[in-house]
Amino acid sequence: MRKIFLWLAGAVVVVLTVLCTAQISSAQRVGPDTIALFPKNIGEFAYANLKQARSQKWFPQLQEQMLPERFRQFEKFLASAGVDPNSQVEELAWGLIAEGVTDKTSGAGSTAVPTGEEIVGVALGSYNPESTEAYFKAQKLPTFKSHGFTMYAFGSGAGSNDLFFLFLDSNTAAFGHRSELEKMLEVRYGGAEGLLRNEKMYSLINEANGSGVVWAVLNPAYTRLAMKQLAPQIQQFPEAAKLVTRMQNLILNIQASGGIDGKFQAICGSTEDANTLAQLMQLAFVYQQYQAKQQNPELADLLGQAQVNPSGDRVVLRLALTDDQMTSLIKKNTFALKM
Repeated sequence: MRKIFLWLAGAVVVVLTVLCTAQISSAQRVGPDTIALFPKNIGEFAYANLKQARSQKWFPQLQEQMLPERFRQFEKFLASAGVDPNSQVEELAWGLIAEGVTDKTSGAGSTAVPTGEEIVGVALGSYNPESTEAYFKAQKLPTFKSHGFTMYAFGSGAGSNDLFFLFLDSNTAAFGHRSELEKMLEVRYGGAEGLLRNEKMYSLINEANGSGVVWAVLNPAYTRLAMKQLAPQIQQFPEAAKLVTRMQNLILNIQASGGIDGKFQAICGSTEDANTLAQLMQLAFVYQQYQAKQQNPELADLLGQAQVNPSGDRVVLRLALTDDQMTSLIKKNTFALKM
């Protein structure tokens, strides 16, 4: 299962590269037509503006450190057909559908967290569907038809982890696991309810939309998982477990305005819960900082700068990074995937 800090690292990469351009581009809003494509049961919805995210000189090294091997192979698979994710993709929106939780256990008041997940997403850019599809056809790759679209398989097409790829139009490519791509097509043609009908998630998506170059909204199950990964030492406090089960959502965004500001907003069950959780998180970060001092002092410095404050029924965590700090953390292999 992925580490939430790795998600932040990837988001920071995007922000840093944007800062290195001649002019900082403002955060863009995801259009409702794009959000409307996603299934209603999305557990985590995220967005990244990648249009100018390739100019930083150490970006390839960090990408290499963080990207799982299967996704490296997937990129090569797309590149062989003339689709270059590193130049043609301008914006990316994706959703995660949790495994290991049910409708009853995904909400607040439960202790269940995702034990696995399926992904579905859209990559907005400029493509040539005809030439790409001609290449796939010539290679005799496994394909499946759904709602008049052809899905191309990366793999045998029968494996549970196989990813699929299709073009919705010349500016929109969809990717993900087959079952979720089929749900996306059902939503597109009115055969199933979409994310716009998930009132709680959609309300928070509207709040986060345009608030950063990268942002995400998590449901209660993913929020519980994020808390365990972001501040694992918090589990040492018996009262923290009850607070985490009552948490509602988590909003993450990365802003770029003369600096880099990673912001996490944990929506708690009450104002009292937020006040208590903020105190426990402060203690947890002090302990994490102490543990990191011996092997990764740069990470310890970053944790020492973390600001945790209650704000109504929310706990707001801020993590700021400079370019020098990011370079040092990469050299320490901080962002390598640890399974």
